[in-house]
Amino acid sequence: MATDETTAEGTPLPQTDLRQLRQLRQQLADRFREVNGDHPMTAADDAYVSAQYTPLEELCTDRDATEVRRLMLARRLPLPGYLRSDGAEMVPADLFALADEAGGTERLHAWFTAHWTDPAAAEEEWQAYLSGQYVCLRSVTPATIQRKAQLTAAIGAAPGEPAAGTTRWTVRLHALIDELDALEPAFTAYDRLRFGGPTSRDTCIDAMRARFPRPERAR
Repeated sequence: MATDETTAEGTPLPQTDLRQLRQLRQQLADRFREVNGDHPMTAADDAYVSAQYTPLEELCTDRDATEVRRLMLARRLPLPGYLRSDGAEMVPADLFALADEAGGTERLHAWFTAHWTDPAAAEEEWQAYLSGQYVCLRSVTPATIQRKAQLTAAIGAAPGEPAAGTTRWTVRLHALIDELDALEPAFTAYDRLRFGGPTSRDTCIDAMRARFPRPERAR
């Protein structure tokens, strides 16, 4: 079976190509740690990531993984979501979906930012997308990014509303929480290290459900 250090036929890469590949992987790992910090991945983190994400090499069955790494470093594709403790670059299964929909990586930036009316907000979201840190969504698209922002804002503001605590308000709050729950994965302990605190699931889903229990008749 071919790996990233063998040819498609399974034979070892020439030494020059192998050195270049290892340098490229190191550059990508360095960029990843520059963005996320240098935090350890535990066995539990590895298990979570392996269940949720795919090693880059396995995803690139019909693509050149080396070229994909170059596109990541050139800020034309997102960085990996995680580096597993064995060094595997873990990416979402739909990593290439937006670029394919846009008509290629050279068109992705314009296609992506066109989904926002505010150019500054659009560019900010583009940079966030390239960081690979949108591990807070099961599927990363402009629509899910925007909807998550709307939901977290609405859930965060809800306790300050005049009707807070009423049955109708609580039912509406839980509808928002349930929708966010469907968009977000579980997260892992590593995420709380790189993001420097609780995740949006911690604050907007788990904590709000505990603070405002679902009305009995709505359960």
